Amino acid sequence: MTQTRAAERRSAARTLRRVAPYLWPEGEAWVKRRVVLSLLALLLAKVVSVSTPFFYKAAVDALNGSATADPSWLLAAGAVGLTIAYGLARLGSVGFNELRDAIFVRVGQRALRKLALETFTHIHRLSMRYHITRKTGGLSRIIERGVKGVEFLLRFMLLSIGPLVLELSMVTVIFALLFDWRYAAVVVITIALYVTYTFKITEWRVKIRRKMNEQDTDANQKAIDSLLNFETVKYFGAEAWEAARYDRAMEGYEKAAVKTGLSLSALNFGQSLIITTGLVIVMVMAAMGVSAGVLTVGDFVMVNAYMIQITMPLNFLGTVYREIRQALTDMGEMFDLLDQPAEIVDRPGAQALQVKGGEVVLDNVFFGYEAARPILKGVSLKIGAGETVAIVGPSGSGKSTIGRLLFRFYDVTGGALRIDGQDVREVTQDSLHHQIGVVPQDTVLFNDTILYNIAYGRPDAPRQELIAAAQAAKIHDFIMSLPEGYETKVGERGLKLSGGEKQRVGIARTLLKNPPILLLDEATSALDTQTERDIQDSLAAMGRGRTVITIAHRLSTIADADRIVVLEKGEIAEIGRHEDLLAGSGRYAAMWARQSAEDSVPARPAGEDEAEETAGWTGFRSLPIG
Repeated sequence: MTQTRAAERRSAARTLRRVAPYLWPEGEAWVKRRVVLSLLALLLAKVVSVSTPFFYKAAVDALNGSATADPSWLLAAGAVGLTIAYGLARLGSVGFNELRDAIFVRVGQRALRKLALETFTHIHRLSMRYHITRKTGGLSRIIERGVKGVEFLLRFMLLSIGPLVLELSMVTVIFALLFDWRYAAVVVITIALYVTYTFKITEWRVKIRRKMNEQDTDANQKAIDSLLNFETVKYFGAEAWEAARYDRAMEGYEKAAVKTGLSLSALNFGQSLIITTGLVIVMVMAAMGVSAGVLTVGDFVMVNAYMIQITMPLNFLGTVYREIRQALTDMGEMFDLLDQPAEIVDRPGAQALQVKGGEVVLDNVFFGYEAARPILKGVSLKIGAGETVAIVGPSGSGKSTIGRLLFRFYDVTGGALRIDGQDVREVTQDSLHHQIGVVPQDTVLFNDTILYNIAYGRPDAPRQELIAAAQAAKIHDFIMSLPEGYETKVGERGLKLSGGEKQRVGIARTLLKNPPILLLDEATSALDTQTERDIQDSLAAMGRGRTVITIAHRLSTIADADRIVVLEKGEIAEIGRHEDLLAGSGRYAAMWARQSAEDSVPARPAGEDEAEETAGWTGFRSLPIG
């Protein structure tokens, strides 16, 4: 327990160190000015707030005819004037507090925006290996809670906890100076007991709240996972199963939420007991002072006003402390995410990739997603500039892995992969990705318009070029037949379009990108035979003048390739033209004979790629960010 508490303190200290620069950033004087001005407004608010009961006391004494102890300027004001002054003081306290919030709000929102952008950017830099093992729903909740926690932490630590300590200190000093040390002692003891009780109960509640958050994250993940796989749920009639699965997660959330509610009741009652006891003791002492003629009725009222005044922020203390603890926890999770190192990074001094012809060379490449399970075992292959090379082989042979290595989602564990003589590890990732176009097996579209999805290939492209790309992909006429044309929304993941339509949109945006190297990763295997034949023409036209690497399952789609590479168990088993490989009666000929013997070649379901798909060519199909 002690080690856990120490770890939490270290995590909280780290979080505070990470947040501090957002509050006092270098080179942004306007932020510092706003922080200083908000603190000044805060100080004025507390000075006015603490002086308010004086006017209340003086007004009561004036009405009661016992104002002899009051300063002459208060006597001159009269009961009416003092009452007005009391009202103005209360208004001034609220006004300065609101001014403080108005000045500080831009600081908090700026911090929220900058941290949200930093987190979003960092997530996109993380490796494919990280994203395929991370749950989208849980990740989104971590970001959401963490970013919100920044603004809360900055605002409440600076503008709630600080003011509370200042006000309690001022009230204690006033009691000691105007009355005697016993009043101050009661206030100090009451506050100490109140704070100790609040913190202890809140620590207990934080653990329950953390459990509730875990259940909330789990339920949210299950809901998102089910909705993303809506069609699969429908295919298997699994609505009741999914509902029960979600309800089990919500059941855990319900139990934790009930405990949270009960603990809140215990917290509120205990706080009320402590503060009421302190209030009664001080009021009894003041009443005895009035009876003895030592204090006036106004003093009695002022003591009550001060005790009520400190009660209000103290009642908030439990909530503020719990929220600060929760914010620190949530932000700690987010900073853990920010501290997650990117597996694939640009090397110092990396230059942009310069593609002159588009030659791709695999030089004795070794790779495995896990050390104990090698995928590629010394593959050497040279793909000439402008050449079309198809890679075929059984599941698990390493076909799609070559595509991932080419895009540098992973780094080779041995050998090298070069483009026009440049090792892909020595160039910037942005330039590498810019030079390679990909048409994946299942084109996933953003939940936006057709125009937006095609323009994603090159957002700054003129509209006429975008339309030309759509025409080349044989999708323009279909788009124009829609009531909203290019402004038609495609739905989440493009579900409002058919498989062939989505593929054509994907081809159009890749054409718009206009890359010198093209990777077709099972680009038609998810489609029916007729749609596949239609799209093959678009793909063939797109490949002209480019270096094309086709990862294929259906051999009929790659018979015209310049060369066909047959992979088996991570090694090249055969290589040659279609006719030569058939004549060789080897592995390719056997595969061709088996597929040709089938009466029809059924389309493979989307996502049924390689055995190594567990490592995921999901960068374009289900990357959990969006």
